[in-house]
Amino acid sequence: MVLLLLYFFNIVAGQIRYSIPEEMKKGSLIGNVAQDLGLDLKRLRSGRARIVTGENIHYTELKTDKGILVVNERIDREQLCRDVTPCSFSFEVILESPMELHPVKLMIQDQNDNPPQVLYPVQTGGSLLAEMVPRSADVSYLVTKVVAVDVDSGQNAWLSYKLQKATDRALFEVGLQNGEIRTIRQVTDKDAVKQRLTVIVEDNGQPSRSATVIVNVAVADSFPEVLSEFTDFTHDKEYNDNLTFYLVLALAVVSFLFITCLVVIISVKIYRWRQSRIMFHSNLPVIPYYPPRYSDTLGTGTLQHVYNYEVCRTTDSRKSDCKFGTAGSQNVLIMDPSATGTMQRIHSEKSIMDEPDSPLEHYSVDSSSLKESAFLLEDF
Repeated sequence: MVLLLLYFFNIVAGQIRYSIPEEMKKGSLIGNVAQDLGLDLKRLRSGRARIVTGENIHYTELKTDKGILVVNERIDREQLCRDVTPCSFSFEVILESPMELHPVKLMIQDQNDNPPQVLYPVQTGGSLLAEMVPRSADVSYLVTKVVAVDVDSGQNAWLSYKLQKATDRALFEVGLQNGEIRTIRQVTDKDAVKQRLTVIVEDNGQPSRSATVIVNVAVADSFPEVLSEFTDFTHDKEYNDNLTFYLVLALAVVSFLFITCLVVIISVKIYRWRQSRIMFHSNLPVIPYYPPRYSDTLGTGTLQHVYNYEVCRTTDSRKSDCKFGTAGSQNVLIMDPSATGTMQRIHSEKSIMDEPDSPLEHYSVDSSSLKESAFLLEDF
């Protein structure tokens, strides 16, 4: 049976191993399979070389035209192996005619791509967890312990703890390797009840990653004292954030209202100024202008008494009504230098006046007679 299998499968002894870091980009070179297996490119193409793996995801790809093995999918060591170390996976390179099977093992090196995770104290959004320290506590009194883990492996998972900030640095210290918070002196009555410690947790990777945790400590002998002191402690940050937001909002609203009122006032001022200018021009009195020795034809009696006018009428004008044109430009008074004027018609009646046998009478009247006729026109 074994001979039969060896007849159909020419199994090559030995195994190829490659080691690559995690998170390599797609298409990155893993190794030269053809060279490491002692095969030429012609054999890879004729044997239709391919990769067989039991995984649903094909992390690697064989380039038969070049005989190289490249990364096909992103490899995350923590997702692939979780807590198993060392992390690796295997697959086979199969060739046909004759059938050959070459096992390949790929080792995945861990990279420091994950920061530490703090498990205790639990960081909550609304509630407050405070560690109580009695005022009678001695030196090296264990207050609490910060617990953190790192999902990376090797030295990337080695953690160290440091006290970053504290209300009173002379009262507490943090263990570098174990994360224990202890008192470094005797607690006195002068120490504040509310103590806040900020602890930073760093790993040993390159570059190192870190996480911070806030530890609230209450220096008191009874719970009611702690409760009274920590009533507003949990809401300090939220209160400050809300106060800042409302202050900015109020400032924005006041600024908007001020600018709006300013624009409205300026617009009203400009509108009133324009209206006053329009009313000023419309209320100016209209003063007629009369050139020297000229007057209007409206019969207001503004002519001086020293002027004489020559009036031309027909023989039957006393029996008929007297009509005048509506436009003032139809009848004008033309004055001569000797204070004598002639009123004449400028329409068709002018041609009648020019005829030698026209039955027109010429009258010489003074200004008082003309004034009477003007009064008659006004009554008409």
